[in-house]
Parts: sequence; C-alpha cells; structure tokens
Amino acid sequence: MGTPIVVDFPLRGEWIAPNTPGSRIPSHGTSLFGEAYAIDFVMVDASARTRKAYRAPLLEYLLRGVPLRDCYGWGQEVLAPLDGEVAAIVDGVAERGRVNLLEDNAYRVRATREFSDGTGSLESIAGNYVLLKCSEKVYALFAHLQRGSIRVSPGQRVSRLQALGKVGHSGNSMMPHLHMQFMDSADFRTAKGLPFAFRSYETLRKGVWTEVRDSVPTKAEILRSRR
Repeated sequence: MGTPIVVDFPLRGEWIAPNTPGSRIPSHGTSLFGEAYAIDFVMVDASARTRKAYRAPLLEYLLRGVPLRDCYGWGQEVLAPLDGEVAAIVDGVAERGRVNLLEDNAYRVRATREFSDGTGSLESIAGNYVLLKCSEKVYALFAHLQRGSIRVSPGQRVSRLQALGKVGHSGNSMMPHLHMQFMDSADFRTAKGLPFAFRSYETLRKGVWTEVRDSVPTKAEILRSRR
C-alpha cells in the first residue's frame, strides 16, 4: 500500500460508512475497477443515536419501499475533497423512485454481472457521477449522484470543498449514498485503487463528538464534519 492521499471530508451532517477500507481491503470485496479503497457514505438521522437511514418504519422499507424524499441522505451536497479538474461527468441517469430492498438488490446483481462481462455500461453501475483529475496519476470518482444535480462541467477547475452535485440513488445503489474512490487512471476497467485518509472528521464516542485526524473511519463509527 502506498502513502495515503490526504483529503477533506466530502459531506456535512451525520453519516456511516458501511463499506470502507477502514474495516477491510478491498472494501467492496474486489480490487477490480479501482475499488480496492473505495468508501460508501450513508446519512443517518440527525440525532446520530441510531444507524437508521430513512424516516419510515422498518416494515414499510421491507414491504413497500421508502420514497427517496424520506431518505436522510438524498439531496445532500457533495463537496470536492481536494483540488482538481473535471475529467468527465454523467448526469441524466434515472433514479428509482423508492428504495426497495428486493428491487434494488435485483438491479445490483444484474448490473454487476453485465458490467463484469463487458455488456453493461459504466452508468449502469456508477449512475450519475463526477470524475475528477487531481494529478497525472490520481483520479477521484463520486458516484450515484442525484439526476440533474451536477454543478460542474468537463474541463472545469474545481477547488477544495466546492460543490460537485448531490447524493442520489442512481446506478448500482441500495440506498441514497455517496460512493467515493481514488484510482491511478481514468479507465475504470484497468485502474488500480489508491489509499486515502481524511485530514479531519469527528466520530461519536460514548455520546461525545471526538476529532480524528489523518484517518479513515470504520464501518462501526458514526461520523461527521463541520469544516
């Protein structure tokens, strides 16, 4: 593993990271497609006392599904964690109107199979996304964004903490969330994942928000950033 890229936290509010290199590598079960050190963020209730990601009862989520507007993370701003230039965007991929465990899982299985065998598109996996070129060998991907929310254009210079778009439920997504990964190439099929660390964030420990520096959260943590 190389020296981690130190970046800013890309979100505001309270979040969990169900898939994170802070708990396992490769974080998503594969090193393919630049995903070795990828991280997912799901927003939880503002009290940060539970890990619930939606306002509806559990039974409604399981049986009927939850409208996107009732998911805490949907529509939250995504901020650039470092300076760069926009290498590519996709904005226009439809989002499924409700979060539904069975339907979303069926989509995930089909889209992953088709992308792996070369018949599926990147958009079917990443949904709406921004690809940021940070240097010649460092690219950052921000995936599953809300349709129509992307605020940057290819070739545009982006400054640290500038708004890129909003958290959505497009592509291979089980819940409105942000998927972020760093890789050494813009070619997803050959790219290798790059390790990173957050300059600063806060984690909830025994009811007290505690600052953590130069680290990556585990999946057990509830975290936030106010910077």
